[in-house]
Amino acid sequence: MMSYRVMVVDDSAFMRKIISDLIEQEEAFQVQATAKNGREAIEQIVRIQPDLVTMDVEMPEMNGLDALKVIMKEHPLPVIMLSGINEQGMRETIMALESGAFDFIRKPSATTSSHDIEQVGRELREQIHAAMQAKQRRDAWTAAQPSAPVQPSAGKPPAHGAEASGPGGAAAASPAPPAGRALAGGGDSAAARQPLAGSSRPATRLPAANPAAPSVGREAPGRRPAKAPAERARPATRPAQSPVGGAKTAPPARPAPPPLESAAEVAAAREPAGGAAARGRPELRRSSAGFTDLVAIGTSTGGPKALKAVLEKIPGDFPSPIVIVQHMPPNFTKSLAQRLNSLCELNVVEAEEGQELQSGTAYIAPGGFHLNVVPGSAGGYRVHLTKTEPCNGHRPSVDVLYESLLPLQALKRHIVLLTGMGSDGAKVMKRLYDAGVTSTIAESEETCVVFGMPRSAIELKCVSHVLPLYEIGPKLVQVVK
Repeated sequence: MMSYRVMVVDDSAFMRKIISDLIEQEEAFQVQATAKNGREAIEQIVRIQPDLVTMDVEMPEMNGLDALKVIMKEHPLPVIMLSGINEQGMRETIMALESGAFDFIRKPSATTSSHDIEQVGRELREQIHAAMQAKQRRDAWTAAQPSAPVQPSAGKPPAHGAEASGPGGAAAASPAPPAGRALAGGGDSAAARQPLAGSSRPATRLPAANPAAPSVGREAPGRRPAKAPAERARPATRPAQSPVGGAKTAPPARPAPPPLESAAEVAAAREPAGGAAARGRPELRRSSAGFTDLVAIGTSTGGPKALKAVLEKIPGDFPSPIVIVQHMPPNFTKSLAQRLNSLCELNVVEAEEGQELQSGTAYIAPGGFHLNVVPGSAGGYRVHLTKTEPCNGHRPSVDVLYESLLPLQALKRHIVLLTGMGSDGAKVMKRLYDAGVTSTIAESEETCVVFGMPRSAIELKCVSHVLPLYEIGPKLVQVVK
């Protein structure tokens, strides 16, 4: 049996003991060393070279976030964060996921029941297994790639996990796929290889630019234009909160674009290539909020970093709402929304019951609730949150979100699956594809942290576009007209 060497990093000797015991309940995992802060961890990683590290977020001298950035830059390997439930810990956990951490679990406390501690142990061991499998598949995938370096091209963003994606990201960019690749569900289903952000692999140059990718009008690389309040429409229920707790003032709503004038224009706007009008689909209807399109995104492991990469490439005047399910516990989704809102031109909020959907806004399902999109007042659409049973082991579930879109045939629906373990979202994406939605997009293997959810959809032959992460935002700008 293959065994894996693990390092446990925590400033509490008591917690180091608990975490070590939980890990070693699996014979394949051996805790080779422990460290009491990030600085000590970095020193030991050089000497011991573990296969994986569990890292506490809040520690003295050097905290987990700062240590992670150094590890991802100098000694990339899978890191699982252990996060407390206070606000600072949740915020720093989201930043750690952006910086290349594989995933996180909620850290048990001294008062946590034995049943809950065992649950933490099961989740931790499952994540270690997933991280090791992903690393093996990434190594296999990398070994199968051509060794010749790809020539750089100005303006091309690096792949998921590349250094430019954020402080401490892995320095190597993934090779680019053929530009404009589109599949009707095609893909290498036999190769269950799962790339891992932060895994060691030979460095390549940045991939060549995709000439088909539309410009989203950004300024110089590394800089983001300030949000234009006059062009933003925010949900009426409450203003979004900034990451430091200050309320943003709700600007006036953006005027609705002119309505479509003829059945021919409706059909042309609805049908990018396939001729759904000939298949008897209902006529497109503009919502009372002035949009005709709706984007739905599902993701899990690796999702925070992937969402950042996608949403940063979408302008603030995007003429569609975006609804998102990220597998994440309660409260962490609020920190995720605040973080993304501070980085993107889009307005990003944690969804609330009854919110009317607005263009230029992304709504993240709150942890512990399923997010449904339902018809609202006066021809609009709104958020409906439920606490029904978990689906595919998750609440929120991507399948539940996607299923709520099936009756909304008056909208052009664009369905996206990003990195994640398991298959949540794939089955209902297939139903939506068969029902004739406008577009279905899956993240390609080379940029996935875990190529599970996208691969499941590809194998069901319900994906019209398989794209690396850095092309998904521009593709959405292109297809949402």
